[in-house]
Amino acid sequence: MEKTVTVVGLGLMGGSIAMAVHERTDCAVYGWNRTSAVAQKALEDGVLDGIANDDILKETDLLIVSLYPESTVAYILENLPKLKEGCLIVDLVGVKQSLVERLEKPCHEAGVHYIGGHPMAGREFSGYAFASASLYDGASMILVPTESSPLWAVDELDGFFRQLGFGTVVRCPAAQHDRMIAFTSQLAHVVSSAYIKSPEAVRHNGFSAGSYKDLTRVAKLNETMWTELFLLNRGPLVSEIDEIIHHLTEYRDAIAGGEEETLRRLLKEGREIKESIG
Repeated sequence: MEKTVTVVGLGLMGGSIAMAVHERTDCAVYGWNRTSAVAQKALEDGVLDGIANDDILKETDLLIVSLYPESTVAYILENLPKLKEGCLIVDLVGVKQSLVERLEKPCHEAGVHYIGGHPMAGREFSGYAFASASLYDGASMILVPTESSPLWAVDELDGFFRQLGFGTVVRCPAAQHDRMIAFTSQLAHVVSSAYIKSPEAVRHNGFSAGSYKDLTRVAKLNETMWTELFLLNRGPLVSEIDEIIHHLTEYRDAIAGGEEETLRRLLKEGREIKESIG
C-alpha cells in the first residue's frame, strides 16, 4: 500500500501509528494535531513528510483519526467534503456502536469508506513523547466494517495494519466489539480506579508486589477520554459492573460468614475458568 496516509491526532496512539507507517511502509505520511507544536516536533523528527492541511486531505488515500470519541466524529463530519472519493477512513476510538451510528451513512453518501478501528495496545502514559513505532508489535487490531466499507477496503486495511506490526486483525460488528471491550478493557479500568481508592493505598510501600502493580497499573488513566468512552458504552459496561458486583458479593458473604467450603468452591471456579481460557 504505497499511498498518502494522514494521521489526525499525534498522541501516544496516533503518534505511534505515524511512526510505524513512516518506518515500515513506503507511504507518504502527513499529520495534524490540535497542539501544532506536536505536529511540528513529529515533522522535525522525520516522522512526517509534512503537516496536513486542506490540500493534503484532498490527496489522502487513508485517513486515520486518533482523537477523543466526540472529537473524532466532529472532525470526520466536518472534513468529509474535503476528502476525495474512495478515501479510506479508520478511527482508533475504543467504542464503536456510537461512532458507526453517526458516521456510517454520511461517509457512504460522501463516497468514502469508513471502517471502525480499535488497536488493542497502549501504555499508562500518554502523549507523543511516549509514542513508538513498536507499540503495536504483536497486538490485535479490531476492524468494524460498515455499510460504507466494501470487502476490498477492509481487506486492504487488514494487510496494512499487519504491515505496521499488528499480530492479529479481528473483524466484528460494532455491538460485539462494545460488549467485549466493556469486559476486557473498560471494566478493568473501573475496577483499578476503584481499588486504588482504599485508604491503605498510601501505605502500600513494602507490602506490595506484582499483583498490586498489575491491578493498579491502568488506574493511571486519562479521565477525560475514559469518561467519554464509559458513557458512550454505558449499557454493556453497566452490565459488566453489575456482574462483578454480584460475584464480589458472593465472595464477601462467604468470607464474612466463615463459609469455608463455599469460599473454596468460588476460588476453584475462578481458577478453573482462567485455566480453561488462558
